[in-house]
Parts: sequence; C-alpha cells; structure tokens
Amino acid sequence: MCGIVGYLDKLGGEGGNIGSILLGMLNALACRGPDSAGVALFGQYRPDQFVAQVKLGDNGDGAERAHKIKTIAESYGAREFTQTGAYLRFVFRKTDDLNAFIAGVEGTGPDVEVVSVGRRLEIVKQVGSPARLEKTFGISRVQGQHGIGHTRLSTESVVDLSHSQPFWSHGYPDLAIVHNGHITNYHQLRRRYEQRGTRFYTENDSEIVAVFLSNKLRQGENLRVAMESMIAELDGSFSCLVATDSALGFVKDTFSFKPLVFAETDRFVAVATEEIAIRGAIPGEFAVQEAQAKEVRVWQRWTHPDGQHERSTALSGD
Repeated sequence: MCGIVGYLDKLGGEGGNIGSILLGMLNALACRGPDSAGVALFGQYRPDQFVAQVKLGDNGDGAERAHKIKTIAESYGAREFTQTGAYLRFVFRKTDDLNAFIAGVEGTGPDVEVVSVGRRLEIVKQVGSPARLEKTFGISRVQGQHGIGHTRLSTESVVDLSHSQPFWSHGYPDLAIVHNGHITNYHQLRRRYEQRGTRFYTENDSEIVAVFLSNKLRQGENLRVAMESMIAELDGSFSCLVATDSALGFVKDTFSFKPLVFAETDRFVAVATEEIAIRGAIPGEFAVQEAQAKEVRVWQRWTHPDGQHERSTALSGD
C-alpha cells in the first residue's frame, strides 16, 4: 500500500503554501498508510547555513539529550533552537565536514538521529495519521516552493519514527526520497554499501534508495541520470519521488505495478499515488495522467550562481 505525494509551486517560490497542499494530499491517502506520516519540506534558502532536524531518541530523556546536542551544535554556530515532539530543530553554519557534525550529534545517544540537514530541507515524521502529524508540527503553516510526503503501511519493518518516510540521504544535504514498493536486491546492495563504510539506520528497504542516489550524485551524475540508474540497478517494483533543493522528480520501475499519476500546469507540478490526492488538494481544471513503466521525469528550478535569486519559469520535465 503506502501513499506518496509531491508538489512543486512554479509561481509562489518560498512563499507558497506547500505545507497545506501536501497535508491535503496526504489526508486523501491516509487509508493507504495508517502507521505513520511524514513530509520533506523545502523552504527558505540559507546560502551559508544549514537547518537540522534531530530525533532526540526513544528513551524518555529528551531534555538531557537536547542539552548535550545543543552543546555540540553551538560549536558549529548553532542558534534558533526549538523542540517539538521528539525533534530538536536548529540552524547552524554551513560545514564542509557534515559527517563529523552528524557523528558528534548522534554520539550523544544510541537512538539519536540526524533526520535531515539542508539549506532548504526539513523532514518531520510522526507515527500515526497525517492528522496527527499536523497536530504535532503544524505543517499546514509551512511555506516553501516544493516538497514530498508519505503515508506508511508497514509490511516488514517496525513502526517508529526512524522507519517512517521520507528518508534523508545521511551526509548529503537537501536530498530526500519517498518510496512505494519493494527493493528485492536490498540486502545485496546494503552489504555492498556497508563494506564501504555506510551506516544504515533502519531495516526498511526504502532507505537504500536515498543511499543509492546520494552515492550517484557524489560521483558527479546529475539527478536525472542517477534516477535512471535506479531502473537498471534496483530490482523489484517501485514508484519513487525524489526532491533536492532545486528539483522534484519521479521514477517508475520496469514492471509498473505500483500506481503513480501526475499533473503539470503553468502553476504547479503535482505527483501522487492516486488522482484523488491531487484533485482533493488542488482546485481548478487540469489534466492528470498516469506515469508509465520506466518513466523518469525531473522538474528543475533554475538558480542564479549567488544561490539567492530564482527563476520559476526555467522548469523542465520529461
């Protein structure tokens, strides 16, 4: 089952009502995934800063963990600390050694996890329905240019925050994925990456997608080529949405067993497991079409070299 959604606002930029739209789409798919819900939201650009979302752990000593994490984060110039539910959020200065930052923060406890880091990206998840996600985090109030979301029905791994989606590619800023399906060569790929020193946080096969894509991007491939590689190198049946700080895309496997539809107008791009998610959240008249087997589409937002000025007309798909 599971439900995946994605939305990109071509006109609104950072001030678009991305949170409200994604929540509406997820609510329409709540029956597909009652176990957990989550979103990856891409908002205000921070050219020289990162924003972090950190899961404090599951053992009940959140205040003590938060104090330890703050001490470490402050050595990276962290500020704007806020704690919501199981998450500690803060902004810190951009670092070229993100893995050292992650190791320091996660070293404060065995179940502490850096859930996301990016110049735009913030991931929040909650066990239960999209309504519970909204009650805890108020995602409907979040503004931004694009994002992806997921409602989960667990078929193999446990139900908790770490196993919920979206997944961040740990150590690679501003890359998030949501996935519906099953990667049948997951264990083979996982052993290969572990031999290279990659740490896995869950037993969820969807996590391998984020690891796979971040490795391809580190090797110099662009997002579209990296996503096309999924069709050749990941076995199984899947539909997957991928988002970066400047792009939104989807990929479907060879078998096309997992549903996926999308709509594109001069105002927006919307992608979802079912058409009802798009129609229920976005008013107006527009066409919705079904994604085909082995189809890859990426919509790219052009960004000025200074990283601060964007042109929403420079978007491409197919």
